[in-house]
Amino acid sequence: MNLFEDTDRGRTWREELGPGAVVLRGFALASQANILAALSEITAKVPFRHMVTPGGLRMSVAMTNCGACGWVSDRTGYRYDALDPDSGRSWPAMPELFLALAQEAAASAGFRNFAPDACLINRYQPGARLSLHQDKDERDFGQPIVSVSLGIPAIFLFGGFRRDDQPMRVPLEHGDVVVWGGPARLRYHGVMPLKAGHHAVLGEQRINLTLRKAA
Repeated sequence: MNLFEDTDRGRTWREELGPGAVVLRGFALASQANILAALSEITAKVPFRHMVTPGGLRMSVAMTNCGACGWVSDRTGYRYDALDPDSGRSWPAMPELFLALAQEAAASAGFRNFAPDACLINRYQPGARLSLHQDKDERDFGQPIVSVSLGIPAIFLFGGFRRDDQPMRVPLEHGDVVVWGGPARLRYHGVMPLKAGHHAVLGEQRINLTLRKAA
């Protein structure tokens, strides 16, 4: 079901993906300049890097983190860690703007009192993809996932509860926010290989902020 709703950010186009899952079209547009400024500060301290899977494969998506803990992957497995393994230092604090945006989006989707402590920041360049997976390294599955899209368009894959379930293909544009939780919390999801494109500010890339309650 698609409908308009009036929020503090103006009129937002709301697209239901199923019970517990919604796309809030253009929800982050009002904050885009401040989001990008905060991103520049974060990535100056903790640059993007291509992590390695436990199987030894280099991930096509470059990643970094901010918040009390960050998601990392290496030959020992997937996990959250309070320290950046590249520097041994704490990740940068999560900007208040990120926290407020995530809480507003979650509340708009019906999940109040969301308290994210981790923000995984992904950078996609043409050809990069994210295979279908579940977000299940977190301790509390009662908290939703909030995903913010910036830059060139992407096709988000939103599947079922088994990897081989046929996923929905959901086009995402700059400023769109996806929220899923409750009955949708453990649905498989991913991103199709990014097609070449150009964004007026971010150029030939897509940036994705994924906010979670990890600890």
